[in-house]
Amino acid sequence: MRTFSLFSALCIALSACSQKEEQSNSSSTEKKSVNLDGLQTAYFASGCFWCVEAIFESIDGVEEVVSGYSGGKEKNPTYEQVSAGLTGHAESVKIYYDSTKVSYQTLLEVFFGSHDPTTLNQQGPDRGKQYRSAIFYKNTGEKAAAETYILELLKAKTFSKITTEVAPFSVFYEAEEYHQDYEQANPDNSYVRAVSIPRLNKFKQKFPKLLKKKH
Repeated sequence: MRTFSLFSALCIALSACSQKEEQSNSSSTEKKSVNLDGLQTAYFASGCFWCVEAIFESIDGVEEVVSGYSGGKEKNPTYEQVSAGLTGHAESVKIYYDSTKVSYQTLLEVFFGSHDPTTLNQQGPDRGKQYRSAIFYKNTGEKAAAETYILELLKAKTFSKITTEVAPFSVFYEAEEYHQDYEQANPDNSYVRAVSIPRLNKFKQKFPKLLKKKH
């Protein structure tokens, strides 16, 4: 039994978002140039930002997604600090979206439809407050939309409970360059293969009408 437990722990460690393998690969991926003028922004956290970034980037009307840190008080945090749970920040994403193509309400539906909001400070193999479920609202309209939708989900018994934090947005720190478009740049990373890609594919099967059209 002890041998099995050690093996299980090792498997989880090797497939955790905080692992360091193959980080440098993304630096060779050329970031597309996107005109962000006139776009709206939204901030969410729902586990490893490698996964969350890929999910929102698949949505029609979302023009750019940036991985970063939000919700804590530490200034200019590093990945090592955040992943160690030392900052109060959550791994988060900043979403640039065209509100004429996709609404904030739809982004909320994507958010709740792409992770498990019932697990407190945990998403998949990743555990700690840095992986919490959170909505960082910028105004009263976003706050009301988030709180109303949570009540609707609970009333419909979509989830038995919801642990998602709904908090005012304060600051967003962009993550290190190698984290941007991480899933796309590192398809052979063990975490990406075991967690990110299956999570993205599950989402795509669930919300096919929201996806960008392939050209």
